[in-house]
Amino acid sequence: MIAAIEAGDPAAMRSLYAPDVVVWANFDDRERDADASMAVIEWLLGATTERRYEVLRRIEIEGGVLQQHVLHATTTAGKTFSMPACLIIRIADGLITRIDEYLDPKPVTAALG
Repeated sequence: MIAAIEAGDPAAMRSLYAPDVVVWANFDDRERDADASMAVIEWLLGATTERRYEVLRRIEIEGGVLQQHVLHATTTAGKTFSMPACLIIRIADGLITRIDEYLDPKPVTAALG
């Protein structure tokens, strides 16, 4: 997942999703399906030229992974931002079935403002 986003490869990211994936984010308390989630990812890829994940912690949990990271990115206007996040990723049959994402989008919106 990280490699796909860092490389700017939405097709590779999409291939990791189960058909009925649910992606929830704390900042708007919405559940997104694969299409809506990919729209957000594609927006991020289009708004940035470089992306690098600094993984602080990755812990295997029953049925998935808990990951704490900082996304460092450069916008198309040359501004940089760093956004801490924590994800709970549920996996079944090798595909992501659910992501619960905890982050504050202010660094992104400030950089793109």
